[in-house]
Amino acid sequence: MVTKEDVIALKKTKNAIILAHYYTLPEVQEVADFVGDSLGLSQKAAQTEADIILFAGVHFMAETAKILNPSKKVLVPDMAAGCSLADGCDPDELAEFMKDYPGYKILAYINCTAKVKTMADIIVTSGNALRIVDSLPKDEKIVFVPDRNLGDYINRQTGREMELWHGDCCVHARWSAAKVAQLKQAHPEALTIAHPECRREVLECADFIGSTAAMLKYVASSPAPEFIVITESGILHEMQKQNPGKRFFSGDSECICRTMKMNNLENIYQALRDEKPELLMDAETIEAAKRPILKMLELS
Repeated sequence: MVTKEDVIALKKTKNAIILAHYYTLPEVQEVADFVGDSLGLSQKAAQTEADIILFAGVHFMAETAKILNPSKKVLVPDMAAGCSLADGCDPDELAEFMKDYPGYKILAYINCTAKVKTMADIIVTSGNALRIVDSLPKDEKIVFVPDRNLGDYINRQTGREMELWHGDCCVHARWSAAKVAQLKQAHPEALTIAHPECRREVLECADFIGSTAAMLKYVASSPAPEFIVITESGILHEMQKQNPGKRFFSGDSECICRTMKMNNLENIYQALRDEKPELLMDAETIEAAKRPILKMLELS
C-alpha cells in the first residue's frame, strides 16, 4: 500500500510539485505542495519552478497548468477525471450559440476546456468574477459560460444582464432549498455559507456566499462556532484543520464530486514514478488559451 511518505519522497526525487484542489480526498491534500481553489491553483501553476507538475484535480485544471507552463511536464493521475461544467460546454455548440450574439465578449468561468478558453476574451474564477465583471464597461455586451448559476449570481450582484450558457455543476446543482432547510433545522445555531455555483434558491438561504477560498477566510474570521457548508464536502478537511475548535455540517453522498475523488495516493505515486499519464497540448491551443488566462491573472 502506498503511503503519504512514499509520495512525498518520490516527488522530491522527481523535482515535482503536487497541486490539489480542496475537493480531493484528505490524504491527497496532505501530500500536496499547495491546496487551493481554481484561482489559487492557477496562480501557483504560473509561479512554479518544478520540472514536473502533478495536478490532483480534474482535467481542465491540468490543462490550465499546461497552458501556463508549456515547457513543463504535467501529469494527471486519472485522465478520466472530468468536470460536468467543462464537459457540458462543447466548443462547436458554443460557436453556434454565439451566432445569436454578434459583438458580445465571451467571459468564461475557468471550469471549461482549453478549446473553450481559446474562444474567450477573459477567464474568471468564482473568487475574482465579481471584481473582473465590475472592471468592465457597464454597457459591455457579455455572454457568460458555462455556469448559469454563477452567471445569475454575478448578474444579480452587479446589475448586469449577461447572457448565460445553460450549464451547471452536477454537484452544486444537487443542493436544494429543502436540503438546506433540513440542515438548518438540525443545526439552528449554525451559520450557512454557500458557493455561488449553487442555484438561486439555495443562495437565498445563505448567510455568506463565496468561493472556496473566500469561505475558508470567512470561517476563520467569524466568531461563530458552527457552520453549514453548502459546497463539495472535500472542503471540510481544510476547514477543520484550520479551525479545530469549530464544527461543520454538509450534505450527503450526493454532494460529493466523484471525479475529484478519483485522485488517490496510489495513482499519484504511479503517475510520478512512470511520469505518465502526461497531458499534452498543441502549441496553437496553448497560445490561444493563454491570452484570456493571463488577462485574468493581470486583473486579479
